[in-house]
Amino acid sequence: MEAFLVSTGLVALGEIGDKTQLLAIVLAARFRQPRPIIAGILVATLLNHALAGVLGAGIAQWLGPQWLRWLLGLSFLAMAAWLLVPDKIGAVDAGPPRLGVFVTTAIAFFIAEMGDKTQIATVALAARYPDLLAVVVGTTLGMMLANVPAVLLGERIARWLPMRLAHGIGAALFAALGLLTLLA
Repeated sequence: MEAFLVSTGLVALGEIGDKTQLLAIVLAARFRQPRPIIAGILVATLLNHALAGVLGAGIAQWLGPQWLRWLLGLSFLAMAAWLLVPDKIGAVDAGPPRLGVFVTTAIAFFIAEMGDKTQIATVALAARYPDLLAVVVGTTLGMMLANVPAVLLGERIARWLPMRLAHGIGAALFAALGLLTLLA
């Protein structure tokens, strides 16, 4: 249960103001069809985070426990620092409309998530926790908790929740997890 809750919370906070959340807002404004956008985000995230989770679990098996502890602790501290640098997104070409809203969203999200904070966090969390399913489901839920409101409410949320505060909370949680991992 801990793996699920930590994964959900860290990714939900880490996703606030992230480029994929901004992409969700852009797609919602462009297509004005929230259901296929949300479905596309879900499918892309499940696939992307499942691959990241498998990679993280493989890393955990390959490294010894001492090296893994150091790698994870430093990775979580790096994630904390990275969260303090908000993403920006320029003009986004969401792809040709002939692909449809769902496919366009799924492809755009899958590609945007490659090497992103939340994908790297998923690798680290899967290396940290042995319950791969709990990590992947948790990180996917975290993505959905951050992106579904972005699709449905867009700019209203951005005005209500200061991005600096959200990034600060996320950075503090990643830093705490990094320190706990190093000191364990």
